[in-house]
Amino acid sequence: MSVSIARVPTHSASRYLQQLAKHWSHKMEVSFSEQEATIAFPNGATLDLRADSATLDVRLTVADDGDVARMRDVVASHLDRFAFREAPLTFDWQQA
Repeated sequence: MSVSIARVPTHSASRYLQQLAKHWSHKMEVSFSEQEATIAFPNGATLDLRADSATLDVRLTVADDGDVARMRDVVASHLDRFAFREAPLTFDWQQA
């Protein structure tokens, strides 16, 4: 498994987390609260989000045979849509 993490600076982390979770809940298995979300993609990847007052912590787990760069782009582009007033958000992806 490949694990990517990013700490995204934003004061609207909880709002973006909830919007993304609701958006993807129509197509994927999603559980969320105001501060945490877990999203299971059909391809086996998992996205975990944690919001606080200054950042959105993102943890993306992708199977070894998965396309990590594509999944990072999918997550970032969707969050940028919800953060259109401050987009693009800063994703400094790191391997965990």
